[in-house]
Amino acid sequence: MIKILIVEDEPNMRMGLKDNLEFEGYEVDYAEDGQAGLEKILHNKYNLVLLDVMMPKLSGFDVCKTVRKNGINTPIILLTAKGEEIDKILGLELGADDYVTKPFSLRELLARIKAILRRGDDSTSGNKLDEMIRIGRLDVNFPSYNAFEEGTPVQLSHKEFEILHLLWNRKNTTVSRDDLLNDIWGYDETPTTRTVDNFMLRLRQKIELDSNHPHIIITVHGIGYKLII
Repeated sequence: MIKILIVEDEPNMRMGLKDNLEFEGYEVDYAEDGQAGLEKILHNKYNLVLLDVMMPKLSGFDVCKTVRKNGINTPIILLTAKGEEIDKILGLELGADDYVTKPFSLRELLARIKAILRRGDDSTSGNKLDEMIRIGRLDVNFPSYNAFEEGTPVQLSHKEFEILHLLWNRKNTTVSRDDLLNDIWGYDETPTTRTVDNFMLRLRQKIELDSNHPHIIITVHGIGYKLII
């Protein structure tokens, strides 16, 4: 059964989400503050985390950053009352997979959850779990979301894997920034093309021999990016 963790300090919101997700057939765990949520993520396996941003003890941003630093790629949806673009960009750059701005409709949230879980299922279909692909400095296994450099694990966020997988599937052809936004984030709101550029910068730092002079993920000016293999 798919297991979802809710990290939310507001009791009515927390229990309302729990009841609705259980009604949809998910197994649900919850935490009441950022520190408790972080401990649960570090010591348990979840298919997805719903993570409030403004919480006592640790903010959702801090939790997300720490989780990714520990090499945990569990998909994270941020729940935030902040609508400013800078907050959305910050959350995504810290490794979150999506965000929903409060107040939100339950139907919208469920659609986001199902889309992320479906992408996770699609990434494993028709692939061998032991298949490694060489991309620059990295050996990458897309089904298992693992990457290595000379045998040493390299941390890529869930979104970084998805972006790299899309570029790999369309290697040697130009992928526009709009295609990346639509295919990876899956909806028409922000994030912006700036977010795509920042993700590409981080991927280059992990893949290229010299990220300042890339030869693998190249920029097609005014359009997007191309993975050269």
